[in-house]
Amino acid sequence: MSIFKAYDIRGIYPDQIDEKLATRLGASLVRLLEARTLVVGRDMRESAPSIQKALIDGITSQGCDVIDIGLVSTPMAYYGIGALDADGGLSATASHNPPEYIGAKICRRDAVPMSGDTGIKELEKMVREEFAPAANPGKVRTVDLQEDYRKHLQSKFQPWGDFSVVIDTANGMGGLEVPLVLEGAGLNWKGMFLEVDGRFPNHEANPLKDENIEDLRREVLASGASVGFAFDGDADRCCVLDEKGQRVGSDLVTALLAREFLEAEPGATIIYDLRSSKAVREEIESRGGKPVRERVGHSFMKATMRETSCPFAGELSGHFYFRDHYYSDCATMAMASILNLMTKEGKPLSEIVEPLRRYHNSGEVNFEVNDPDAMIQVLRDRYADGEQDQLDGITIQYPDHWFNVRKSNTEPLLRLLLEADSAELLNQKQAELTSLLAG
Repeated sequence: MSIFKAYDIRGIYPDQIDEKLATRLGASLVRLLEARTLVVGRDMRESAPSIQKALIDGITSQGCDVIDIGLVSTPMAYYGIGALDADGGLSATASHNPPEYIGAKICRRDAVPMSGDTGIKELEKMVREEFAPAANPGKVRTVDLQEDYRKHLQSKFQPWGDFSVVIDTANGMGGLEVPLVLEGAGLNWKGMFLEVDGRFPNHEANPLKDENIEDLRREVLASGASVGFAFDGDADRCCVLDEKGQRVGSDLVTALLAREFLEAEPGATIIYDLRSSKAVREEIESRGGKPVRERVGHSFMKATMRETSCPFAGELSGHFYFRDHYYSDCATMAMASILNLMTKEGKPLSEIVEPLRRYHNSGEVNFEVNDPDAMIQVLRDRYADGEQDQLDGITIQYPDHWFNVRKSNTEPLLRLLLEADSAELLNQKQAELTSLLAG
């Protein structure tokens, strides 16, 4: 399978990605963007320093200058690319993947993401080429973003209530970012697995898996904390636990945070991914906002945000996007926004979210299917009496339930998500669809 993915570049080091390929990637990016200055950062993986150096060598070989921002979270890299007046940039990271992985998340100017459709496929072709070095290599300067970044995020904080907060950063980049940003913020918080360690010695840095939030759940309950937050490896995603240790679905977090942004900007557009509960659209409309469904993937979300000047958007995967952060995702800003909301509401988080838990949801279920396109056509024909759209895969809606089936962007799978008005109907329809998809 290609290391050039729909949203980034990712593979195993050194079998799929090594320093030679990284050097070519850096050179290719300069050619593609016709860049004069690029920002380059890295995460905490053991291979990241040498891969970052190789990227810089490739970039400077083409006469392009580099701003080296060093060890950073992905949100900090986005901030640097946007704030430092560069032609784009990238961070050497593999997000939540296991330790043997490395890769790159790439942006154009103003932190506009590069996706498979907007440059990554071209890079895949270009890295096969050899580019002659420029007569005058580019220069490298180092910039420490930490103080500016801290001020940037703290400007979004409000005075918070008397909360006890637990934050599990999973030995990822949140271990650098969270203490930096919460310094002087007056929050009573406890960190778990803050030591930055690319071997991820405690648990996988993917908070979408229930087994990876068990440590956080136990600590929230044992300490009587008001809320828990679990970050992923590069700190661009977070998941939320209420004071009872229950996961708050990221779609419901999107609905909750929409309140904050619609209060500040009445009538604004709020974007959510099409896997989200009906409660999200209903909540946005009830608060006077304009709900807009978008297909799964940060490049699609960010593009539509820019088109509509949307102040906030959220995905089921735990990515939350902010106009004031160059339309980019930031787990720490999402965490702060939840704390802002809890302070205003003055109630336990479980009580705040309970009215939104009015539907029954399957979560995403994966199926290995020999011919995904043919199966989607089967669904289209079988459920022709439902309201259908093909924004991403196929979504079919009925008055009392709906479901989406889409192809994975990263794996050879079909993903099903089903929501119904009752648990009984959910079980009935899930059995029906499972029989069809697994058959």
